[in-house]
Amino acid sequence: MPDPLFKKVSGHKRKRVSQPTVSNPNPRRVSRKNANNTPLGSRKRRNSDEDIDERDEVVGAFDNVDLEGPLPDVNESGDEYDDETPAQKRLRLAKLYLSNVKKSVAGGGGGEGEDDDGEVVGWDAEDLDREILESRLQKDVLEHSGKVHVYVADSVGSNVANSPSTRLRGHKMPVTAAVISEDGRILFSASKDGSIVKWDLITGKRVYALFKKKRPPPDAKGKGKEPVVVEGHTDEVLALAMSSDGRYLASGGKDRKVVIWDAREFKWMKSFGGHKDLVSALVFRKGTHQLFSASYDRTVKIFDLSPQVMGYIETLFGHQDVITSVDSLRSETALTCGARDKSVRFWKVVEENQLVFRGGGRSALRDVLEGIPVDDEEAEKRREKEKAKKGTNDYHEGSIDCVAFIDEATFLSGGDSGAIRLWSNNKKKAVYTHGLAHGLHETHSETEGIVRSPRWITALAVLRYSNVFASGSWEGIIRLWKLNGQNRSFSPLATIPAPGVINSLQMISPRVGALDEARWVSQPPAPAPEDEEQDSDSDSDSDNSSSASRIDAASMKVLKGKSRRHCVIVAGIGQEPRFGRWLRIAGGGTGSRNGVLVVAIPYDEGTP
Repeated sequence: MPDPLFKKVSGHKRKRVSQPTVSNPNPRRVSRKNANNTPLGSRKRRNSDEDIDERDEVVGAFDNVDLEGPLPDVNESGDEYDDETPAQKRLRLAKLYLSNVKKSVAGGGGGEGEDDDGEVVGWDAEDLDREILESRLQKDVLEHSGKVHVYVADSVGSNVANSPSTRLRGHKMPVTAAVISEDGRILFSASKDGSIVKWDLITGKRVYALFKKKRPPPDAKGKGKEPVVVEGHTDEVLALAMSSDGRYLASGGKDRKVVIWDAREFKWMKSFGGHKDLVSALVFRKGTHQLFSASYDRTVKIFDLSPQVMGYIETLFGHQDVITSVDSLRSETALTCGARDKSVRFWKVVEENQLVFRGGGRSALRDVLEGIPVDDEEAEKRREKEKAKKGTNDYHEGSIDCVAFIDEATFLSGGDSGAIRLWSNNKKKAVYTHGLAHGLHETHSETEGIVRSPRWITALAVLRYSNVFASGSWEGIIRLWKLNGQNRSFSPLATIPAPGVINSLQMISPRVGALDEARWVSQPPAPAPEDEEQDSDSDSDSDNSSSASRIDAASMKVLKGKSRRHCVIVAGIGQEPRFGRWLRIAGGGTGSRNGVLVVAIPYDEGTP
């Protein structure tokens, strides 16, 4: 019997090209040079106190495009492509990608569907011409590049005044979260009363409502007893997230559970435990079924909801206080803020590391955390210089409460100082800070008189990869902001009336004409009678009596004559903050109501 070590594996041998060997006395020391024939490590850091040394490889934008589409069947044999050359593989993947693009365009435009072999039928050269494919390819490449490429701020700002809007009211207590599907047709809202409501934005009506369940009795748990599975929540629901394909809805709240729902059928699928405190924030990674959950137990958990897995993956540690917000885009990264630890953390999941960005002003404690000696004269001079710069718009930041990605390298944060900060992932300090973004809140004290304090930034939302974002507080308005050139600063753009506490914000841009069938977009609202008390009309379906929803004749003529793309803003509004009851805005002519405000702002894409 021949030795198995020398057994022939295949009938043909792979040719090897002989290459000359180069001797290297020290193989660990390899000379790395760039195009100018200079060592890569010779460049000095410009500012060691502000710059972050980034050693990640820069990957081409088109290399990250998902050409293969859905994952292959694990039971399927791979012998078909064993003898495939690299050129043939690239050609096959390109054809598969173009086929997926044609299917998506056909599905969005009302094509006739597919035949038995999966080919797109019912589309000729006139319907699916080169311009559509070119624009779709350019859009995919820009999205995968991870940089700002949608410049619509000027168009959005000019159309805010005449934008249609609608109010959805179906909760008895403050709305804590509201999410909308990518196509702009379905919306979910959650409340402190433990309910989750599904809305149809085309008709503006409530589709279905789920209410909190009863907690299992104490004697239902114990050794030797089967665990009791509750299909839903048993306490307040504080966070919602929806996958990009509209398949899954995730919810979390005070019962410390992450509940997964079938968003299309609105049925319970699975509940995940593991968090030791309330679940405060949820987000899906764009284009995937990967879910990030943040909690008051100072951890971030990652779940994979793909049908093959549908389970827990890992836990991220690092924050020193409760986590109040989480965000993610297309790459395998996440962004969180730790409230009173005054830090924003940029998680790199694959590399298993994190970047820490500390808010607030300079202090001796912060210098110690960054490795600067307390008795350093330069540090003392810097602190004195920053104190001299401070003006009336600077307040001490004691908590960072919300974060939002602009693109893969730029993000925003807001906190109790009323300031919105712009960050870059290669700078330790904030690139730009806008103090008192929502003004001062005045309270009357019997001993101190009128006390002024900044209004907290309670919510932030960005139109992904664009130069426009929104912020909310309890000022009575939602403020829109415009990013200036090179993402180095931002300025006020417009305001939207929204009385109450803004507990959540979301901005999306559905496809062209997605909202043409919506009644509240295509038709001017009829005048409504005076609103009654909140307790009596909390179960009403919708309210279009907002002053922001009045459309003049000229705007209606434009909307009816041409389908336009819309920037849809969804705001979850309550009379109380999401995590407490330390503030209540109700009565007294404030107009504050528990509900969801949806605003559709038409715009035209511009150039930088």
